[in-house]
Amino acid sequence: MKPTISIEYCPKCGWLLRSAYMAQELLTTFTDEIKGLTLIPSEMGGTFIIKINETLIFDRKEMQRFPEIKELKKLVRDIVSPEKDLGHTDHK
Repeated sequence: MKPTISIEYCPKCGWLLRSAYMAQELLTTFTDEIKGLTLIPSEMGGTFIIKINETLIFDRKEMQRFPEIKELKKLVRDIVSPEKDLGHTDHK
């Protein structure tokens, strides 16, 4: 069964567009590898959490920053399709 990604974000912080951008990038990159992606407006301020199914892969509060898109793609790839080549994202 294909995994589902969720991005929980703080709407009061204005992070909807950032969440939507990351969702677009992940949906484009992992079209065949994931079932879907859900954006979840959080009721808790400052939240920006990314999960695959129930597995936490990134928490802005814990890391004290947002993920870079290349970093996020690698984190997702390592779980959903470890053999997938990410092209220029994988190469320096």
